[in-house]
Amino acid sequence: MTKRWQAKRWLEFIRNGDAPELSKIDNMRLFRFAYLLLLCLAAAAEAQNSPPATTKTTVFAGGCFWCIQPAFDKAPGVLKTTVGYCGGTEPNPTYALVGSEKTNYRESIQITYDPGKISYEQLLDIYWKQIDPTQSDGQFTDVGPSYRAAIFYGSDEEKKVAETSKEKLAHSGKFKKPIVTEILPAMKFYPAEEYHQKYYQQNPEHFEAFEHGSGRVSFQKKNWGDKP
Repeated sequence: MTKRWQAKRWLEFIRNGDAPELSKIDNMRLFRFAYLLLLCLAAAAEAQNSPPATTKTTVFAGGCFWCIQPAFDKAPGVLKTTVGYCGGTEPNPTYALVGSEKTNYRESIQITYDPGKISYEQLLDIYWKQIDPTQSDGQFTDVGPSYRAAIFYGSDEEKKVAETSKEKLAHSGKFKKPIVTEILPAMKFYPAEEYHQKYYQQNPEHFEAFEHGSGRVSFQKKNWGDKP
């Protein structure tokens, strides 16, 4: 029996004259209490179902955008992820155009998140575990300009946090080679075609085969233990 149901029943009893024998004043007080309780419960339900008042977005490039999406989808506080293209200037890029390696676009992911539940720094921690930060010509077996890793910052504060995070990784001793992932100013992000979105859900067998075949999974296990 929920509080909402109880409140409604009391209102019905009072309106129909079926409430327990109480004075007129007590009945009015009870009616007001039940009515206010319903309003409070309705407001609480609306607040619970409504999106956070403040959300932020950020964009990372990390090689094949299929492969970096799952980890962010699982992260508490991440509200939405969209794979696409960032870093170029041609309007409305397509997968074929970006894959031609004749543009500056990189396969990327746009992350919408609740900063009250997950910080930009925590998103960077997830990001580093999805890529090889020592590789400059692409990511794993995906080689070419469109597969180069990058952090696209949207403000001076994000730039500062990204640089600090990169420096922290460089001094961690985790990698013997230099950390070469670029930190670049944000540019317009274009969502990729629908068949690329949540590819790991749409084509799980092909995704798993590709992810393992690229060397990404073995690299993650070697450097971070269990797959992040």
